Amino acid sequence: MDFRTACEEVQVLRNAGEEVTLTVSFLKRAPAFLKLPLNEDCSCAPSDQSSGTSSPLCDSGLHLNYHPNNTDTLSCSSWPTSPGLRWEKRWCDLRLIPLLHSRFSQYVPGTDLSRQNAFQVIAVDGVCSGIIQCLSAEDCIDWLQAIATNISNLTKHNIKKINRNFPVNQQIVYMGWCEAREQDPLQDRVYSPTFLALRGSCLYKFLAPPVTTWDWTRAEKTFSVYEIMCKVLKDSDLLDRRKHCFTVQSESGEDLYFSVELESDLAQWERAFQTATFLEVERIQCKTYACVLESHLMGLTIDFSTGFICYDAATKVMCSGQL
Repeated sequence: MDFRTACEEVQVLRNAGEEVTLTVSFLKRAPAFLKLPLNEDCSCAPSDQSSGTSSPLCDSGLHLNYHPNNTDTLSCSSWPTSPGLRWEKRWCDLRLIPLLHSRFSQYVPGTDLSRQNAFQVIAVDGVCSGIIQCLSAEDCIDWLQAIATNISNLTKHNIKKINRNFPVNQQIVYMGWCEAREQDPLQDRVYSPTFLALRGSCLYKFLAPPVTTWDWTRAEKTFSVYEIMCKVLKDSDLLDRRKHCFTVQSESGEDLYFSVELESDLAQWERAFQTATFLEVERIQCKTYACVLESHLMGLTIDFSTGFICYDAATKVMCSGQL
């Protein structure tokens, strides 16, 4: 293939659209022409039994198994009749993506447009798998569920190790990725990746997973779990084509809209939020807030054992009975 032909083919691929079907033909004498290395290991580095030339077939996992007692040389005339040579298929890593704190998505980044039977995996350092196309919707769901299960197991194991360094009232209950919907509809990207964590009394919103203790002090936003409300949305409440969404309403009235990939992810988040809220309410027992009643500064105490108490902030006199 000359340079001109290669450029023409690249241009055709660029103009072919989102999906391209390639037909690959097997050339019988190609291994000899490409000087396929004869060493048994998976490395393409030159060795005593190697031709010293790296071969694309080695990278694709296709190797020749070489027997030392064979003295035949690999040439076009002797290929493939040499008795000491045989094909052997092996797996080689083309791209390695650690699943701890990684995320995956079927959606086109920043949008609510879902790819058909396809997804991508993005590592915590930003390395991406590229678009992985499955043959059917069932295969795609199986892959997504398997990846989600592995990520969840790794995260739980990591949380156990981290919690050893935190006191009982600062334990991590949940950590994981979701997509946050931008409140400004004019943004080019409607959704952006967000890392949520439930630890102690707070819900943390990060741009990236916290690694050090110092990272926990640099959260983008922090909310007290007993002062916010979480709502899992029904299909009729969804704002767009993304499924499995929930909202978080803060004490200031701010509404945050989040989306996760799978129904199991949504159920896991809901359980974790309920657990974090229960543990914190059980720990604090009561909470007092300043309020105004008929132009008077008042104190409102919420006691989870006895009820509500409202009193004058200056005189400490209760203005109403215990409820």
